[in-house]
Amino acid sequence: MDRLKDQRRPRYDGEEPPPPEFDDGDEEGGTPGPFAGGKIRRKASRYREHRGDYLHVSTRPGLMKILEKQGDTSIRFADKVLKFTGTGKMKRRIFILTDFAIYLIDPESEAMTRRIGLAAVEKVCLSKLSDNFFAVIIPTEYDLLMASTRKTELVQVMVDVTKSASDYELEVLLSNRFEYNASASLVKEVSFEEAEGGIKTSFKWK
Repeated sequence: MDRLKDQRRPRYDGEEPPPPEFDDGDEEGGTPGPFAGGKIRRKASRYREHRGDYLHVSTRPGLMKILEKQGDTSIRFADKVLKFTGTGKMKRRIFILTDFAIYLIDPESEAMTRRIGLAAVEKVCLSKLSDNFFAVIIPTEYDLLMASTRKTELVQVMVDVTKSASDYELEVLLSNRFEYNASASLVKEVSFEEAEGGIKTSFKWK
């Protein structure tokens, strides 16, 4: 099942980002990546050096305590994201990806707000355009709609971690329109289109 909200054109260090170009989908060695040539990426994203843990989680006792309590300290990616609630409000969250799960943590209280086992994730949805949105589809729970300036790296790491942990390859759906379960009883459709000055993102209740 296809399952996605309002976006402003992102800026980097106070300057307009370079014009996007098509991602050829090739990684080092010529192996096709999950975006398979169908997604537009900004040059800033294409040539950015990937570090994985942008929050230095291992130096933050509060965050490490959460992971250690779950017996899960293999940090593959960590950064700040925006999470969208069922009512459309934006909340800042710390996003941590390990070998086994996704953790969402309140950056002020450093309290875990949600943990999702990677085995429960069916696919990741994102548009073909250079926006920051992505949706994590979890059939047994409600889905996650988030925005990240490092979306491409985040999704690539999710694909790599899932593949290395099992024979399963996480599906990456590239579409300028898809649905997601914003809550247990609410389905929304998100659509993306290029507009003057940026990308227009629209939401529709289903």
